[in-house]
Amino acid sequence: MNGNTPKFWLGNVLLGISLVMLIFLGGLWQALGVWAMVLWMGLAGMGIYLITLDKGPSSNLPD
Repeated sequence: MNGNTPKFWLGNVLLGISLVMLIFLGGLWQALGVWAMVLWMGLAGMGIYLITLDKGPSSNLPD
């Protein structure tokens, strides 16, 4: 695909939020504890998942 689908952009937004969250992870850790890391991993994982859904058609060539 061309990368202009809503899933692609939502994945980028989630990765952007996780980047900002990573910058402030020290303060978030004090406020939320281990849940700050769980939330960060969830956001980053979901963002990567949504972006990779848009990889396009797979190749027919054998590995």
